[in-house]
Amino acid sequence: MSMFKEGCPGSAEIRSPRPEDIRCQKCGEKMEIWTDEPDSVCKNCGQVNARPLGSSCIEWCAYAKDCVGAEKFERLMKAQKK
Repeated sequence: MSMFKEGCPGSAEIRSPRPEDIRCQKCGEKMEIWTDEPDSVCKNCGQVNARPLGSSCIEWCAYAKDCVGAEKFERLMKAQKK
């Protein structure tokens, strides 16, 4: 990887995720989703809730797979295609 020992600044949220609270689209229950997750299942009703994924450097950067890790890269790219 180039001069960025810990990845580029654009991938910080992917490499170091944090929890966010969202409301279930079906039952309205408050639920937690991590910033590197494309979706999460509501513990109250079982509904799969997707969070909007904006553009990300993983879509165009040649080093993205190495930067964020192969597993996360594949999961996020699959979610982007939905």
